[in-house]
Amino acid sequence: MTADSTYPIEPWLVRETRLDLDRLAHSESIFALSNGHIGLRGNLDEGEPHGLPGTYLNSFCELRPLPYAEAGYGFPESGETIINVTNGKLMRLLVDDEPFDVRHGELRSHERILDLRAGTLERVVEWVSPAGREVRVRSTRLVSFTHRAVAAICYEVEPINEPARFILQSELVANEAMPPRKKDPRVAEVLEAPLAAEEHLARDAGGLLIHSTKASGLRVAAAMDHLVSGPEDTLVDTEAFPDWARTSIACVLEPGQQLRVIKLVAYAWSGRRSLPALRDEAGAALAGARLTGWDGLLSGQREYLDSFWRGADIRVDGDPEVQQAIRFALFEVLQAGARAENRMIAAKGLTGPGYDGHAFWDTETFVLPVLTYTHPEAAVGPLRWRFLTLDAARERASTLGLAGAAFPWRTIRGQECSAYWPAGTAAFHINADISDACLRYVHATGDHDFERDFGVALLVETARLWRSLGHHDRHGRYHIDGITGPDEYTGVIDDNVYTNLMAQRNFNAAADAVIRYPQVARTLGVGQEEAASWRDAAKAMHIAYDEELGVHQQSERFTRHPEWDFEDTPAEKYPLLLHYPYFDLYRTQVIKQADVVLAMHWRGDAFTKEDKARNFAYYEERTVRDSSLSASTQAVMAAEVGHLDLAYDYLGEVALMDLRDLNHNTEDGIHIASLAGAWLALVAGFGGMRDHDGTLSFSPRLPHQIERLDFALLWHGLRLWVSVAPQEVTYEVRDGDSPAGAQIELMHYGEPVTIEVGAPVRLPIPEMAPVGPAPRQPAGRAPRRRSASDANSQTPVDAQSDD
Repeated sequence: MTADSTYPIEPWLVRETRLDLDRLAHSESIFALSNGHIGLRGNLDEGEPHGLPGTYLNSFCELRPLPYAEAGYGFPESGETIINVTNGKLMRLLVDDEPFDVRHGELRSHERILDLRAGTLERVVEWVSPAGREVRVRSTRLVSFTHRAVAAICYEVEPINEPARFILQSELVANEAMPPRKKDPRVAEVLEAPLAAEEHLARDAGGLLIHSTKASGLRVAAAMDHLVSGPEDTLVDTEAFPDWARTSIACVLEPGQQLRVIKLVAYAWSGRRSLPALRDEAGAALAGARLTGWDGLLSGQREYLDSFWRGADIRVDGDPEVQQAIRFALFEVLQAGARAENRMIAAKGLTGPGYDGHAFWDTETFVLPVLTYTHPEAAVGPLRWRFLTLDAARERASTLGLAGAAFPWRTIRGQECSAYWPAGTAAFHINADISDACLRYVHATGDHDFERDFGVALLVETARLWRSLGHHDRHGRYHIDGITGPDEYTGVIDDNVYTNLMAQRNFNAAADAVIRYPQVARTLGVGQEEAASWRDAAKAMHIAYDEELGVHQQSERFTRHPEWDFEDTPAEKYPLLLHYPYFDLYRTQVIKQADVVLAMHWRGDAFTKEDKARNFAYYEERTVRDSSLSASTQAVMAAEVGHLDLAYDYLGEVALMDLRDLNHNTEDGIHIASLAGAWLALVAGFGGMRDHDGTLSFSPRLPHQIERLDFALLWHGLRLWVSVAPQEVTYEVRDGDSPAGAQIELMHYGEPVTIEVGAPVRLPIPEMAPVGPAPRQPAGRAPRRRSASDANSQTPVDAQSDD
């Protein structure tokens, strides 16, 4: 892992001060823009050079066959891969017949800025053509939060030293050539020319392309329009062909003159709607954008983000690098879900094609908690999406000979797309993760309409799965065997502690829900006997424990497996899954990502303080963090058991995962769940926030490197502000429009506290020593130590603007 800093430390900006052609793919992910519906990778305006072109629409994918060396019953027959749809970002510029290309001529300066408050990507370039023409190009790009189907670019060009002729070619291009796929199961399959042309139209200042996929039966319309400001004799012309449309804008500019083009791009897609309907939908989106205008789009973007930041911002005094990183993280989580609206949130969001654009359990376990407590209107859409895929999950369960619903391990539209059974189908814990996300959302929001209309069915069908998957032994204990927990280096095992504890909560929650909603229960066919069987199973759930070692076993017999030889595993052999057979991984005590430790976070009510300390130390020695999901959970639990410096080290790793490209794979898209984990590390870790069965509690404690931590939570419509200092914490309900008498009840270090509007409560933070000595990590796998000098290794730019 490297501590190299690519971007200056600034509180609200991510700035690239020079263009590094060797890191284009990485910067394209960092500078990607999305609203949860449309995603544009941060490719250069002119399209070339590029690392990986990318324009995505949430859930727009193509089917592909899943090859097997040997067929097996229940194996998925086809997978889904996100498609690079019609590219509307392209703005090619010619200066006196010389293409503007940063690889030629002289690039005097090149700067890009991702503005986290404005929601824009800005670019300023000064370039000298091979013929000596000096030009300045400015562009501002946005994907609108307020116009779901619209992206827009303001492109400005001017000569610097002498007159020049400029030709700007603004394009829509389908079926772009893509780089070859790497031999890494975490990156995407490459589908060549996946779109079949259906219609193309051109008019003076814009055009339209409509395509369909060849197997999945989806159709997409992409339309563009332009608002041109330039000399009176500026020429504008458009031509269109099956796979591309081009609007050419030509003029001669004198020094001091400027050509300004506002490009509006709209997308519409469906698997059901007709071609004319999509044509009209894209046209209507363009009309709405024209009505709003460029300035209106900018102001709408800023207003949306102002509202978001008022309730979601986190202030970290003492570490400006983490301060920048957590705001970048929150911005990216928002981009992934803001306008997803009944669709999924993929592991990479809409920033790249990694993992084929699939959604995993990452969404419910890491991303949705952040959105639930900061921007719940963005959390409810992916939960409704799970409900909308319930029939596919029921069908999958039936195929497997199970009752209820078996949700897919990886998917785009609800069908199982994992071709590797042990880490896919066997990872049934995703069903409990979904039920837990539903519970968490209802507890935090009080949205009982959602609970009645969507949540009860999800709880019931997942409980039915656990009841048919598990069994009572002759002693009455309940077991769930032959499954895979969060740690994918321990596959197809019995009684995974995380899975069993989450299923236990699932059972009890489903039984409670059918009592609250008897009519829904009758519709689902749930009787008293079935609900009673869920409670019996929950009460009898077997939790594996090693009495000799005094630790919970990740799964039955885990602690008697041989140890992995960490000392003789060289650094270049990580991640292990790319260098060793799964057979070796499965039969040893080596852990890809937090598993029992994750259970102690989300089911902390099932462990004692002593359990947590012993378990954390034991599993810390065996966890290699080959998954970006792990460090945040390790940070949370390290903080809880008192190892604050270690928690701080893990915070640095999770917060800087993409900005510093710590895993060297950000080029395929950023790690949305890891970025959400930065919020968890701060709020659940150093803020000590927990929500067990609707009881909100805090046990905050800061490492010495952080001077103050301020964060907000939305709880039942009230905004709770928490300000943590080294020796005390202040709780305050600040919402100005809160009803008189509104209050939040919470627990502070186990003691009940009531926080009323306008009446802050200041409480001391008790002293706490670490429980036991500092835990060790596998040889070579300790997180990079993070100190105050690391946090302040660069002078923050514009530090006073953090208001």
